[in-house]
Amino acid sequence: MDSPKNTESMDSAQGYSAQGYSAQKYNAQNLEEAARAVQELRREIREHDQRYYVLAEPTISDLEYDRLMESLAHWEKRYPELASEESPTRKLGDTPVEGLAQVTHRIPMLSIENTYTEGELREFFQRVEKLLPGEPVQWVVELKVDGVAASIRYDDGRLAAAVTRGNGEVGDDVTHNARTIRGLPLQLAGQGVPKTLEVRGEVYMTNSDLVELNEERAGLGETEFKNPRNVTAGSIRLLDSKLCAKRRLRFLCHGMGFCEGVSAKNHMEFLDQVRALGIPVTPLVTCFDSSEQVVEHCNQLVERLHELDFEVDGLVIKVNRFEQRETLGATSKSPRWVIAYKLEKYEAITQLLSIRTQVGKTGTITPVAELAPVQLAGTTVSRASLHNLDEIRRKDVRVGDWVVVEKAGKIIPHIVRVEKHRREKELPEYPFPTECPECGSTLVQDSAGVYIRCNSKQCPAQWRQRLRYFASRDCMDIEGLGEKLVNQLVDSGLVNSYADLYGLTLEQLMKLERMGEKSALNLLQGIEQSKGRGLSRVLNAITIRHVGQRVASVLARRFGNAASLKQATEEELSQTSEIGPIIAKSIYEFCRSEEGIQIFDQLEQAGVSLATSDQDAVDHAGVFAGKTLVVTGTLSRFSRDEIERWIEKLGGKASGSVSKKTDYLVAGLAAGSKLEKAKELNVPILSEEDFIRLSGLQ
Repeated sequence: MDSPKNTESMDSAQGYSAQGYSAQKYNAQNLEEAARAVQELRREIREHDQRYYVLAEPTISDLEYDRLMESLAHWEKRYPELASEESPTRKLGDTPVEGLAQVTHRIPMLSIENTYTEGELREFFQRVEKLLPGEPVQWVVELKVDGVAASIRYDDGRLAAAVTRGNGEVGDDVTHNARTIRGLPLQLAGQGVPKTLEVRGEVYMTNSDLVELNEERAGLGETEFKNPRNVTAGSIRLLDSKLCAKRRLRFLCHGMGFCEGVSAKNHMEFLDQVRALGIPVTPLVTCFDSSEQVVEHCNQLVERLHELDFEVDGLVIKVNRFEQRETLGATSKSPRWVIAYKLEKYEAITQLLSIRTQVGKTGTITPVAELAPVQLAGTTVSRASLHNLDEIRRKDVRVGDWVVVEKAGKIIPHIVRVEKHRREKELPEYPFPTECPECGSTLVQDSAGVYIRCNSKQCPAQWRQRLRYFASRDCMDIEGLGEKLVNQLVDSGLVNSYADLYGLTLEQLMKLERMGEKSALNLLQGIEQSKGRGLSRVLNAITIRHVGQRVASVLARRFGNAASLKQATEEELSQTSEIGPIIAKSIYEFCRSEEGIQIFDQLEQAGVSLATSDQDAVDHAGVFAGKTLVVTGTLSRFSRDEIERWIEKLGGKASGSVSKKTDYLVAGLAAGSKLEKAKELNVPILSEEDFIRLSGLQ
């Protein structure tokens, strides 16, 4: 169903044979019998379209689907009087149009305000809640599909018009091409079809379809396309719908325009109604009762974007109830009830040199692509995560391939797709290991069927990863405890728990390879100094699931010490600002587990402070109190996380985008568009030295 296949031609409809059907089912001897066959074929094809594009539950193969389409085309050709504008065969394209007409949207398609940081996202929640005092608000989170925005109108259930967004007021009439879009019904199905239904969404192309299209074009000696969005933007505006049909475009609904006869009271009900009528809607849409749940979900969802076969450049957060949207209204540019939480994305093409596997802190076996070094977002990228075996198979990644590698926000680089048209010879599939590359234990696929793990409690690789993380700069910041030394400490059996670090002696360290007395003394000093880092650093360091630097800081400020944290109920944890139910459950279970109790007790006995430190405190009267700062470019003294921590410690807020509300821009080397925007808005600009002097960090 995904793409037309070169199946054998059929002189009659008798060649079809699929699940539960006889070969003669669609045979007909006259016009009356052919009409019944055509009606049944159309019904059946629409049902399979619904299962494939809307429900993602196909029940027949591509070949069987193609045979159904061929049967229908056969009878429509033999009996032209049976042809219909709503027939699925019209998705193959029609005669070209002379030019694209301009159409005015009955309801303008306004743009959406963008944000790039959690802080700005929370500001959006506060603005909305302030305008809806005392009212409970439900929030919807959707994927922001990177395609071409369009409006599709159905009159009495029939596809009547399709218009691109254009400038928001006027767009291009692309009805002829919309009829070729895969999964977009020409005739709505089900009960309660509205008199007028205008759905808004994104026309897009999948990465896998782009790969196939580029292979075809390369074989014909034609220029390959760069990315799915550019192909989509050009294809949906083609005058020849037959050519557009070959581009395999798709559509996902994410909103409504002008409608008559729609009973939905909120966004989730509307999507359910649209889905029931056979229109594909954006996947993974979720509704929440609290803004903190939204933030938690967004952070988790961003980590999963690599699983999708289409481009996503962020998430969209909306107020669910239509009545509240009416109250909130809109500015001249955008609605007040919706915001886009965007990711800055960068892409480059390079060659995959090899694939190696690494064992994570929790035993997950992660394949890593070793790449020919390439510049991406101002840094040299030579590695990218391949995440899991399913991803390697789905994207058909093979050593020697040319690949598109992407970096979005703070997420580590990953491979988007393979440039198969550049594959000069047949390359073997990657053989995923069946045994742990470190301890030799048999690998086990987890219950969800995605990740493959080493479940051995004695696996040294897992412990090495946890110990390295424990000593890292954002955790206990133990200078000198690098990868090679961690390996020696673990392999020699000197360190089998976090607390063992604090019992190391000069004599033990001097016996290690390439460890001189001065280095050993410096390490011991660093270990001793780490005892006073405070609760926030400890919580970030000991690998509690879903607890990172930000959550650890929130917990430290809320509970003050480990004793209070361990006594907190799951409800108390979930009521803490920025802590949702999933994180609360993870913390609660860790604090009461045998492992968690042992870690806290051993660290306390070793003299590690498990209370809030001065580093966790916020100076509400600090030099940046109440001010918003944006950091851009490369800094020499601070990492991005470090300088943002100092901004917050001094009472300020670190933001990711420049606006009129920005008080200062801290600009390092190679500062780009943010610096230009700050100049346009007359935002004060600080060098790194200015920031250090102003904050008193000299």
